[in-house]
Amino acid sequence: ETNLKFRQALLVTHQELQSEESMAAFDGRVRCEEPNSRLGTFTGTLRWRGRTHALDGDRILLRGCRVRNTALCHGLVLYAGFDSKIMRNSGKIKRKKTKLDQLMDRLVIVIFLLLLATSLALAVASGFWARTFQEKHSYLAALYQHTSPAHQAFLNFWGFTILLSIIIPMSMYITFEFIYLVNSCFINWDLEMYYGAKDIPAEARSTSLSDQLGQIQYIFSDKTGTLTQNIMSFKKCCVNGTIYGSGTGHENKQPQGSGLSWEHPGEQKSGVCDVTLLEAAQRDSDPVLREFLRLLALCHTVMAEDRGDQLVYQAASPDEEALVLAARSLGYVFLARTQDSITIRELGKTRTYELLAMLDFNSDRKRMSVLVRDPQGTIRLYTKGADTVILDRLRSRGPQESLTERALDRFAEETLRTLCVASREVSEAEFRAWGRRHREAAALLGERARELDGLYEEMEQNLQLLGATAIEDKLQDGVPETIQLLKLGNIKVWVLTGDKQETAMNIGYACRLLTDDMEILEEKEVSSCPIPSSSHSEILQAYWESNNNLSGHGDTPCSLSQQHPETPCHKRAIIISGDFLVRILHTGEVLKERKGWPWQWLCCGRAEASQDQGALVEKAFVDLATSCQAVICCRVTPKQKALMVQLVKKHKKAVTLAIGDGANDVNMIKTADIGVGISGLEGLQAVQCSDYALAQFSFLQRLLLVHGRWNYLRICKFLRCFFYKTFAGLLAQVWFAFHSGFTAQPLYEGWFLALYNIFYTAYPVLSVGLFEQDVSAKKSLEFPELYVVGQQDELFNYRVFGVTLLHGVGTSLISFYITLWAFEDHVGTKVVGDYESFSVTVALSALLSVLVEIVLDTQYWTVLSFLMVTASLLLFCLFSFLTQTVDAYRIAPAIFRFPDASWNALTDPYVLLVVLLSLVVNTLPSLTVHAIRATLGRASTQQRIQLRARRAPEPPVELRSHVPRGSLRR
Repeated sequence: ETNLKFRQALLVTHQELQSEESMAAFDGRVRCEEPNSRLGTFTGTLRWRGRTHALDGDRILLRGCRVRNTALCHGLVLYAGFDSKIMRNSGKIKRKKTKLDQLMDRLVIVIFLLLLATSLALAVASGFWARTFQEKHSYLAALYQHTSPAHQAFLNFWGFTILLSIIIPMSMYITFEFIYLVNSCFINWDLEMYYGAKDIPAEARSTSLSDQLGQIQYIFSDKTGTLTQNIMSFKKCCVNGTIYGSGTGHENKQPQGSGLSWEHPGEQKSGVCDVTLLEAAQRDSDPVLREFLRLLALCHTVMAEDRGDQLVYQAASPDEEALVLAARSLGYVFLARTQDSITIRELGKTRTYELLAMLDFNSDRKRMSVLVRDPQGTIRLYTKGADTVILDRLRSRGPQESLTERALDRFAEETLRTLCVASREVSEAEFRAWGRRHREAAALLGERARELDGLYEEMEQNLQLLGATAIEDKLQDGVPETIQLLKLGNIKVWVLTGDKQETAMNIGYACRLLTDDMEILEEKEVSSCPIPSSSHSEILQAYWESNNNLSGHGDTPCSLSQQHPETPCHKRAIIISGDFLVRILHTGEVLKERKGWPWQWLCCGRAEASQDQGALVEKAFVDLATSCQAVICCRVTPKQKALMVQLVKKHKKAVTLAIGDGANDVNMIKTADIGVGISGLEGLQAVQCSDYALAQFSFLQRLLLVHGRWNYLRICKFLRCFFYKTFAGLLAQVWFAFHSGFTAQPLYEGWFLALYNIFYTAYPVLSVGLFEQDVSAKKSLEFPELYVVGQQDELFNYRVFGVTLLHGVGTSLISFYITLWAFEDHVGTKVVGDYESFSVTVALSALLSVLVEIVLDTQYWTVLSFLMVTASLLLFCLFSFLTQTVDAYRIAPAIFRFPDASWNALTDPYVLLVVLLSLVVNTLPSLTVHAIRATLGRASTQQRIQLRARRAPEPPVELRSHVPRGSLRR
């Protein structure tokens, strides 16, 4: 993490251990949890001088962190070596595998089984051939005196297995990794994805997932910092029912003649959202406004750093910094904090508040509070959080609260981030009783978190609403255009955010995820009955009924058996909340808790029935959501974000991508098939857990539509070419067995077999995997429909593998039997007709056929592509003549067994004509197929480009206020 975190020693040790002598005499005893990998939590206690002090994550320094604003500190080592948390997090990580990786693993097994089956069949044939040979040639019985047909078949089985083992694509995996590495470098080097404003390039943190970037079907995106800039500015507020911040252009101005100057020269600037608000703060006549601003200056975890003439704030989140800066611009300046105090300047007067307790924020509580004692001795609780949790904890509801709720709706419609703030006075007796139980709960080891949550809940009741804040977080540049392109590429974008529904919905309109012609389904329209009790079809049935009613049709709603939920009649979007997800998935969560013994043993039948029911409800919900063009989930927790990704992967078997910028997106990023981290203002945790790191959401269009599609195309073509050249060149060994008595006699020279996959055919195939393109980057972005090819697995699947296998078999048959036909009964004084020449001719025919096929299949040529094809031919000639010289044969006749074979064969015009004939016959089918496709207009790329060209452009969407959330028109 790059942002500053607040860490403090225990107050008692900070005050007592001030010298080396006192530290040497320290005899405290620490009890803490066992070593674990949880970086964000720690539970322990210090027992010293008869008292127990609570230890939590704010009291420890983790290995690897950097200390700032501290000259010197002393500590007690709790975990060391492999027990430290950072080492516990460096264990085994589950490797993500692409769809092509998984397919390849299965195909390798298929090829291995084919190898065994072929070897077994040839071995059995060799046994029968040996018996027949013995019967026909009894005068050669001495040759088989110490063997039998069965023994001969057994030996030949292993001989054929070794001879044909070269078709197992082991070298392919090495080439695979190299292609992945280079394609990842292409992503890193792409200047179109370089963010010059912050000097941040794109980074491929994983090198083995690049092809899956071309197969994404669902994108799960965070909102804050991902779609938006995460640069917060305080725009509006509602205090005691009055809205401040008109947005009329008067922001950031001081009132004339006010003489107010709360900020020192050089400090962080934060404009005033409304002159009227500044004047009201200056008058100091409204006690509610005074408490509102005091809360903004006190209720936070911001740290202040005094740099001489400059006061700089370090905040864990941009929201907190924006609120503290707003309070400072209005005269309530946060100055400093210690372990037990917070100092602020209120309208020029410095006041120090005693910090009694801090009730921390987390994603489940959705609020934070501070308990302070003011200089007059009054104890007050200040709370800020989401409107849904604050409004439920108010002492009473009156006209001011209703006005604030309407203001919240108005702020949300303007895409502003909202918070409610409230406070209450706490009596001394209540605090003493609560504080005693708080200290006892903080000293627990096992149930500390649960007990503290209960105490926090008890204290945060009977609140008085002070008002609401509205913070602006603008969209990043290019977000609407990016989402539009992704939608045209048949990629569905789901937004998962912690903001309230209206804010998320209006951001959806602003970024063109939602459009005016879309039918918006809200959770209350999806199902009116409690979800856990719903049957499998009730959710979808309610969906279809809602569809017909909202569309204005009076007909009877269509049954589920008549319509398929994944074939929508028109554009739809669904907007749901985290509470709805809790209800919809409640059954599944309960079942997870009850899976273990003795529940299954005691209630096996009922548990299985409930589990099936829960799975059906989950599937019905996923069917409904995936039938929509857009999904927005608001007020969701990090766990729910990951759960949404997991549900789509589980029920749709779809390739998913998650993108986010904060620590709350880590679970989602890890769960998705591809995780993308945005280098934003919330630290580097999301980036460090991601597979790809970008600086802007808009770079996602180039990452997927250009690099992703190219990489998928390259890998698929590489696989096709690799399997083809392997089968085409090496299956001739099988056909040779039928003419050599099934004796496992190799057709080719050993050096040809050794170098075929390394030098002779590796480079052209490698060039396809590195440089191949069907269209340019500009065309890829201009016609995003081309992306559908990867989503549908069109370029490589079982069918394509089968066709490639048959193509390779055909090439090997033609190369072998044309040569065999040409060499039969071919005798003469200067005629080449020996076994070595036959072997060289078949090898050259197969090699040239493979190279020409790769050349015909290559659409994008570079200088390196040309050099690689040329190098293959030159290396074949070079090694053929080097390994077949007479001198080499004299030195090692057992190794170099083909003396002058290539020279004798390739200088014979007859052999060259045979090679040419084989090449023409092998190439003719491919040329015919290419010609037919071109004639019939079936070239897939051209067809998809023409499809987009005929499409009328959609009108732009303007950001404006939409229908209120209570309306059924949405």
